[in-house]
Amino acid sequence: MNHPARAGRLNGLMAVSLSLLLTLLVGCSSRSLTNAPVEDRGTARTGSSMSPTSAPAKPVAQLPGAENAGKPGFYTVKPGDTMIRIGLDSGQNWRDITRWNTIDNPNQIEVGQVLRITPPPSAPGVVARPVTTQAPVSTALPAQGVSSVKPTANAVPQTSTEPPASAPSGGEDDLAWLWPAQGAQLAGFDEVKNKGIDIAGHAGEPVIASADGRVVYSGAGLRGYGNLIILKHNNTYLTAYAHNQTLLVKEDQSVRKGQKIAEMGSSDTDRVKLHFEIRRQGKPVDPLKYLPTR
Repeated sequence: MNHPARAGRLNGLMAVSLSLLLTLLVGCSSRSLTNAPVEDRGTARTGSSMSPTSAPAKPVAQLPGAENAGKPGFYTVKPGDTMIRIGLDSGQNWRDITRWNTIDNPNQIEVGQVLRITPPPSAPGVVARPVTTQAPVSTALPAQGVSSVKPTANAVPQTSTEPPASAPSGGEDDLAWLWPAQGAQLAGFDEVKNKGIDIAGHAGEPVIASADGRVVYSGAGLRGYGNLIILKHNNTYLTAYAHNQTLLVKEDQSVRKGQKIAEMGSSDTDRVKLHFEIRRQGKPVDPLKYLPTR
């Protein structure tokens, strides 16, 4: 038996097998280092199964008005916004904003939606209409928790003994203002913490219109304001009367300076008081710069 010859052949076969195995291992290692994973490329090879991360992204639907974001005269809805607040902050009637944007349900607006807050070019300028004795009455914003409103027959104009004041800027839209309540001032204007002034009083005391205007909101749909009335006086000014016990006027009703529009209360606050704001083109201004000196 030629044992040395057989051993030599076996050793040769083992050496060849080992060499082939090493070649295969090196080839696999080389390919794993040079081929990036499919999901890292973001696309899949033709004929290969597609992973979830490599699937084409679905197109994202744009919210209404997105093409107008950032343009003058447009507003992007933020968390917590309501049509009433947007109207107050822009100095517009929330119903006008609803109409300009063809919104069917004003209670359903989305964060990121872009709204027109100035009249469209084809629309006539929005002005405060002349005060009339018998004004049309419309309902308040749906599903906003509007408090009960007494008949307008109770809203009897009252005469104030306070002297009229000249508005600071002397523009054609400026007005002569009255104090909306007789109590002492509790808190002054702060552009961040208190966007108006607070006036003390007792429950049921009269709250009067500070100037001629038209009711653009009467209800309890704006958090932090309780039973609220907003008057639009002209293209420049709005006033807000908050925390009332009873509201005596309805939306779209014309009111005269000195007319009783509400009764003082403590709705959505910790004590009886009137929170009063003057908004110039939607921006809160210090009422003490407009009201007559006491």
